[in-house]
Amino acid sequence: MKLTLTTEGLLDPRKLSAWSAERRRAIHAAVAKGMTSGGREVREAARAQMRSAFQVRRASFVASMSVKVFDQKPERLPALWVGSRIPWLGIHTVGGTVAGRMLIPLLPNRIGPKRFQAVIDGLMRSGNAFFVEKNGRVLLMAENLQENAAQLARFKRAERQRSGVKRLQRGQEIPIAVLVRRVDLKRRFDLGAAVQPALSGLARAIQRELDQA
Repeated sequence: MKLTLTTEGLLDPRKLSAWSAERRRAIHAAVAKGMTSGGREVREAARAQMRSAFQVRRASFVASMSVKVFDQKPERLPALWVGSRIPWLGIHTVGGTVAGRMLIPLLPNRIGPKRFQAVIDGLMRSGNAFFVEKNGRVLLMAENLQENAAQLARFKRAERQRSGVKRLQRGQEIPIAVLVRRVDLKRRFDLGAAVQPALSGLARAIQRELDQA
């Protein structure tokens, strides 16, 4: 997503070229410094929207949203990048459909993709993973075996909560995940609306630096 901040005066590209090379370098440095300081407010606004849009359980998720100033090209004014290193976050800004064979964990709480992959790998290595069809759904199941105790711990807990029993029988089949071929995601993270109010503060930070340049 590209957000444009426009202003008159020194930052007007049509007027910038009229200044001397030394003055243009000073303006370039001042804009970069202003973006660095003012960008923090933009970053915090984006992080606040993340907390509102998602059920945040890890601080690292929100901390992934950051800002970066690109100012390496002297012939162009600096640019402020706002984004996250989490690759799937982008689809939540526009919504869309993810297609393919996907396993959705049958857990009340989120499990990280790496940890879930480790569970599947462990079950597959031991031969304790199989698919069944129930009520029109394809489920990945595993037997309650001691050798898979580490992989099955949270899935056993989830099954006890669903069934209302205190103890599962040895060898009992436990649902691990449901196999789906597409997932429709609604738009839930409006990055543009989140940072728009902070742009006025960014403009003021840039102007302060320009006044001192």
